[in-house]
Amino acid sequence: MEFENTIGLETHVQLKTNTKMFCSCLLQTGCEPNTNVCPICLGYPGALPSMNKEAVKLTVMSGLMLGCEINRHATFDRKNYFYPDMAKDYQISENEHPLCIGGGVEITRADGTKKFIRINHIHLEEDAAKINHYASTSGVDFNRGGTPLMEIVSEPDMESVDDAIAYLTALREMLVYAGVSDCNLEEGNMRSDVNISIRPKGEARLGTKVEIKNMNSFSGIHAALEYEARRQRECVISSIPIVQETRRWDPDAMETASMRSKENAHDYRYFPEPDLVPVELDEATVEEWKALLPEMPAARRVRMVEAYGIAEYDAEVLSQHKQNADWFEAAAKGLDAKRAKMLCNLFLGDVMALMNETGKAISECAMKPQELAALVTLAADGTINGPTLKELLPEIFEKGGDPVAIVNERGLGAVSDTGALEAFVDQAIAANPKSVQDYKAGKKAAAGFFVGQVMKLSKGKADPKIVGRIVAEKLSAL
Repeated sequence: MEFENTIGLETHVQLKTNTKMFCSCLLQTGCEPNTNVCPICLGYPGALPSMNKEAVKLTVMSGLMLGCEINRHATFDRKNYFYPDMAKDYQISENEHPLCIGGGVEITRADGTKKFIRINHIHLEEDAAKINHYASTSGVDFNRGGTPLMEIVSEPDMESVDDAIAYLTALREMLVYAGVSDCNLEEGNMRSDVNISIRPKGEARLGTKVEIKNMNSFSGIHAALEYEARRQRECVISSIPIVQETRRWDPDAMETASMRSKENAHDYRYFPEPDLVPVELDEATVEEWKALLPEMPAARRVRMVEAYGIAEYDAEVLSQHKQNADWFEAAAKGLDAKRAKMLCNLFLGDVMALMNETGKAISECAMKPQELAALVTLAADGTINGPTLKELLPEIFEKGGDPVAIVNERGLGAVSDTGALEAFVDQAIAANPKSVQDYKAGKKAAAGFFVGQVMKLSKGKADPKIVGRIVAEKLSAL
């Protein structure tokens, strides 16, 4: 029997706010445990929550980017459960009336086909504290407790592991673009509970769902889903019933393990949060927040291809990081198609190599967009040659500076005068008779040797293309 997967994701995203969801405690990473806490986020009796408007705004902006309907009347509820990471024994969340309804994300599969993954809703809640396990003890750090957390719940529209990764990749890109979250998986800014079931191919009814909790890496999600899909198939083949449960991923054993039977909504005894008023949004506020949204990454890629004449792949790489795309577009402003393509190639090659080498983001280097544009223009106009461009780039990246002024001050302009270059070629040929004989004997690589000698004689200023032509002409005439 042939089976198919049904996958849905509940993605938790920590919002980029300065303070926590219901108190004024600062959100900072790397602090000593339990230093950014107060009676509210520690759950002291009688401590009253106060809503973070910025978190509401960022959640609404996320919903607008994802095509959701914004609920003008949203309410908070208490989700009751007993666990050390939630001191007051309930989590303030949204159940009945979440902020965002519907929407979705379009993904592109490896074969080029597109699929729309629907979103059921997005709700806002407070994050739990972090439990740290040691050799013989465990500790609870409440610094994370109360962090504004947006949960994006997809419909079970994903049919493969690759669909799930494509969905998360696109979702992360959009949220980072909008500036609502850093979505740093290593720091836990973005975590997913993954739900998977299998059913006979063509069957309409969904199979029994299994949830894998708190996955915070794409590679882990990929491996966990592959394992779980295989395990469920083996269960059906062996007539072992699949039970609805929560499982955890063991990265060492590369398998999932049962944690507990799956809770349902009634297990949490949801009831309205009595200490918070509903969120009431008027049209003007929603429109104001909508105006803050950036251009969508997919739309930006299309526009960049049309505006700068660059390849679709190059536009995709550039637009993956908004900061890179913004910087490139600032540099490309006013350049013609030829120079824009040169700029693109230089940015994706040498500039990104320098970023990796130095560990600096493009905004952290000293080079300004107009300085790289000026460097490209000098090369495109033939004022400097390729080797000189490569020589100057690391210096300008590190220190900044006007390329035109640097070239003029140091006399780095390319030597393209034919008479001067012919003299250099004659000098190189006269000084290397053995290489001349090698060339005559059929070793055509000797021509490259002479080009190199001329570059040395000209102190790197000669135009290699012109030199190559002159060398070929003179060697052929000997």
